[in-house]
Amino acid sequence: MDYRMIVLDLDGTLTNRNKEITPRTKEALFELKRQGGIIVLASGRPTYGVMPLAKELELHKSGGYILSFNGGRIIDCRTGETVFARELPVSSNSRIIRMAEDHGVNILTYEDDLIVTPNARDEYVEKEAAVNKLEVKEIQDIEAYVQFPVVKFMMLDEGDYLAMVEPKVKAALGRDYSVYRSEPYFLEILPKGVDKAASLERLLLKLGMSKDEMIACGDGYNDLSMIQYAGLGVAMDNAVLPVKKAADYVTLSNNDDGVAHVIEKFMLS
Repeated sequence: MDYRMIVLDLDGTLTNRNKEITPRTKEALFELKRQGGIIVLASGRPTYGVMPLAKELELHKSGGYILSFNGGRIIDCRTGETVFARELPVSSNSRIIRMAEDHGVNILTYEDDLIVTPNARDEYVEKEAAVNKLEVKEIQDIEAYVQFPVVKFMMLDEGDYLAMVEPKVKAALGRDYSVYRSEPYFLEILPKGVDKAASLERLLLKLGMSKDEMIACGDGYNDLSMIQYAGLGVAMDNAVLPVKKAADYVTLSNNDDGVAHVIEKFMLS
């Protein structure tokens, strides 16, 4: 099979433990571009948090796509055009915020290039801000403030506790929402039909490509859908167990150039 597209999760996949793209992985990606391959950066991060890595890979020059917010947005890097966007209904904002309060967990969302949260000093807010290089705007009455459409909310707490909160939130919100954890301490709430696989299907349709031409690499729970969907689903050696079990192939870890290994093995002529 000729694989023409590689879809890469960022944290724990494309980047190493220092959140950097290693020289070998970067060279493999540039060689793939020279041979006509398509690169898609697919992350739970907001678009602003993906842009620096897209720029580092020069996708604004060569072409490529950003799939941000776990599929809530698809951006054409060359033109800056939004290929796909879906947001939560504004009417659901208060309900989701109150649910976080009821479960005693913190919550955040995004306003342009800012993180909005009632507790800016939360360690998990600080993690999200550091990874995405975003400023945090602390709003005490976040329910009154967030009266605009947002792509997603994230509930934040220690992983074991959030694992108990997750099924309750799923049950309360019902079928019209996608609810899943991207990290043990991040519970994401997005519109129904928004996950990495569903948005990749939309992109492939636009490009006239089939999923059999696509490799998807990831390590976390939010990568499961695209790894199951892709022609070749690849788990990093550092991936969570359900992702490894679902994958067609397990590559080296993100600290050992696992992405470069996949490109060299399956894509470069």
